[in-house]
Amino acid sequence: MDVASARGIISSHPPYYSKPICSSQSSLIRIPINKGCLFGRVFSLSATSLHAPQRGETRRSVGVQCSIRCDPFKVHDKKNSRRLLSVRSDLSGAAATPESTTYPEPEIKLSSRLRGICFCLVAGVSAILLIVLMIIGHPFVLLFDRYRRKFHHFVAKLWASISIYPFYKTDIQGLENLPSSDTPCVYVSNHQSFLDIYTLLSLGQSYKFISKTGIFVIPVIGWAMSMMGVVPLKRMDPRSQVDCLKRCMELVKKGASVFFFPEGTRSKDGRLGAFKKGAFTVAAKTGVPVVPITLMGTGKIMPTGSEGILNHGNVRVIIHKPIYGSKADVLCDEARNKIAESMNLLS
Repeated sequence: MDVASARGIISSHPPYYSKPICSSQSSLIRIPINKGCLFGRVFSLSATSLHAPQRGETRRSVGVQCSIRCDPFKVHDKKNSRRLLSVRSDLSGAAATPESTTYPEPEIKLSSRLRGICFCLVAGVSAILLIVLMIIGHPFVLLFDRYRRKFHHFVAKLWASISIYPFYKTDIQGLENLPSSDTPCVYVSNHQSFLDIYTLLSLGQSYKFISKTGIFVIPVIGWAMSMMGVVPLKRMDPRSQVDCLKRCMELVKKGASVFFFPEGTRSKDGRLGAFKKGAFTVAAKTGVPVVPITLMGTGKIMPTGSEGILNHGNVRVIIHKPIYGSKADVLCDEARNKIAESMNLLS
């Protein structure tokens, strides 16, 4: 079949498709063919854009790849001879997102992969050894320190410090702004990397993180999280979100502190996202201060989606002065502004 015949087939049959060929995603047009049989031939033709040209704009042609697939050994009649001509648009990905064009993925070096493997080995071995201390001390923690669980957080600090010490240095500013471990607070921070947890645990504060329920089933790590009193959360479950906030309020009223990442997830490009108000609602209703913390550098060392690698670099932690207030909106805006200002100064 030549190009002219192919055009005749396409034009003589109504195209059955559900999405326009010029969408930002790959489009697939399913067109019936009633005559002829080709032996898997693939050809190219020129198709014009389906959109009418705007003023001052010329109509342009785009390449479309067409493939006809059929069984050469099967006889077809008019009723049962409907086969599919798949036309896949070369416009797939034309409307790329800003993240994909502005922030290309960096080339992963062999040294980064080796450092990532070593980091996982150090963190894994130290976790297995230190969880024995948690298990031994857990009954006493439940009896004498059920809500703060300082002993478990001390063990977690040892684990985090051992894990990160050989691989990157942490520069901490504003340690004087940290409240005492007996003062309940709501801590908030930007979220850039999986390493944020290690860095924050190394500060030695007793606060309860909010974590996805799926992580609790991981051996050793999940057990330690349960003994530390980490609050579980199902992200897409509204009821779980309400229960999580109630649990946090109960902990704060009992004298414990909680830690939130108000962005809800790790940033893919290092930029500060919008803050959710759950953490600030807890602070406003319980009357405890909000302590903003800025993390810089963890996203470059272990980028989101590349947890198996570990690049070279250092991490900076800035602990801001506590914020007091009774309105969640005001607390949210003030905390985000402080973190954003420090990020702009460090970038």
